[in-house]
Amino acid sequence: MMTANSYEAALNATATLINAVPLLGGSHSREDYEQALEMVERLIDTDDENPLIDLLAKKIADYENSAPEFEAFNTRIAALPQELAMLRVLMDQYGLNQSSFKEEIGARSLVSMILKGERKLTLEHMKALSKRFGLPVSAFIDENA
Repeated sequence: MMTANSYEAALNATATLINAVPLLGGSHSREDYEQALEMVERLIDTDDENPLIDLLAKKIADYENSAPEFEAFNTRIAALPQELAMLRVLMDQYGLNQSSFKEEIGARSLVSMILKGERKLTLEHMKALSKRFGLPVSAFIDENA
């Protein structure tokens, strides 16, 4: 059972945390978003089991899903089949181009055809991409298709 002292301590700790990381308190500023991204990167490098990572990841995702600067990107990604959306997100996140997937997909021309929707990722492509980026194969599969 929580005592009055532990309740007060939790409230004070929460206020201190929100003061240190304003995105946790509902801030919608780009600066606070970037600060939270930097903190997650540091935590992953130094303490990858820290529960703060999950809290920050949720707030970062909320920001990215609602911020006007991401609206065009989110709309474009939502209109793509899942496999293309995931491939484009990986390209954007890691600064990759069509030549960056030689090992996982093959020639640049094949990657180009996939990105244009002329060809589809095969299961082998998805397995190779999931291994490279540490994602489940299901991240490339559209469950609604």
